[in-house]
Amino acid sequence: MDTKSSARVVVGLSGGVDSAVAALLLKEQGFEVQGLFMSNWDDADAYCTAAQDFQDARAVARELAIPLHRVSFAAQYRARVFERFLAEHRAGRTPNPDVLCNREVKFGVALRYAWRLGGQWFATGHYARLVRGPAGTQLHQARDRAKDQTYFLHAVERADLERVLMPLGELVKEEVRERARRAGLPVFDKPDSTGICFIGERPFREFLARFLPSEPGPIESSAGQRLGTHRGLAFYTVGQREGLQIGGRRGAVPEPWYVAAKDRARNALIVVQGRDHPLLWHAALTTGPVHWLAGRIDAPRRCAVKVRHRQSEQPALLEPQTHGAARIRFDQPQRALTPGQYAVAYEGTLCLGGGVIEQVAPDIIRGAAGGEPLRRIS
Repeated sequence: MDTKSSARVVVGLSGGVDSAVAALLLKEQGFEVQGLFMSNWDDADAYCTAAQDFQDARAVARELAIPLHRVSFAAQYRARVFERFLAEHRAGRTPNPDVLCNREVKFGVALRYAWRLGGQWFATGHYARLVRGPAGTQLHQARDRAKDQTYFLHAVERADLERVLMPLGELVKEEVRERARRAGLPVFDKPDSTGICFIGERPFREFLARFLPSEPGPIESSAGQRLGTHRGLAFYTVGQREGLQIGGRRGAVPEPWYVAAKDRARNALIVVQGRDHPLLWHAALTTGPVHWLAGRIDAPRRCAVKVRHRQSEQPALLEPQTHGAARIRFDQPQRALTPGQYAVAYEGTLCLGGGVIEQVAPDIIRGAAGGEPLRRIS
């Protein structure tokens, strides 16, 4: 692939500082840069910032003197990301839509749209490093570990990464903002975006209730005592403390309650008291089929694993299972392992790949249903 100044690169301009500086850096390197703004959520409500984001992207493109294209992949986003997001919640799991959004939209339909625009490369403002060598392109963690986004990128097809550039991989956030300020980019101090990919930050439970019905059921202690009523398993996640509305019970130990498990068969939410209750900690999990980014692993292997984006890597043994799944045994128990989230494996800074967490200590639910104290399962 030509990386000389004659190459055209299409940059996904979101209206934020990261993608703006990605475009700036590539232009300084001599690429022919064009911008692509994606608006993939079609609700015009108070929480949707797409209109303002587009104006910010236009201002950046104007300052950099580059063309800006605008496109909506709302239909593809709903079909490939949001419908699965809802299906996972209906199943009582906790999905991570940003992983699917990257694979299906940003490095899926948007990547291919960039080719239609004549792009030889597609670039984004992600914090990650792409290292090219004889074995192909490898995904490595960014220099700024606090901003590293490889957890969200592990499911992107390796072949698609061959034609991608991520110019921010060697920078820290403070350097990015300073580069934007010096270049006169109007978004240099714009706050980072948060919330669900393309949907934004909004009251999550109220948002979910627009699409999923309320299915009330019992909230039970680990010993089977009924403590209250939940509004539907879809609205809760393992480790959750807020919103249970079961505090202040007479004679109860004055510690907060946390979600420990979901019993789908009985539509029961199982809770325990104390952030460090033993039933919130587990030493092993099983994934679904693993998406390998650095070659398939067919034998047990020591590595480091993250089970959420903002967690540090945890030493573990990864054991391949049948049908492409993996069993991961941690050196130290991990808190609030959550079905539907992802376990992502690393070797040093290299992202090996990852898979959806499918099973964590299944005996927990059987114990709760029987009304007996639960055993800790590792």
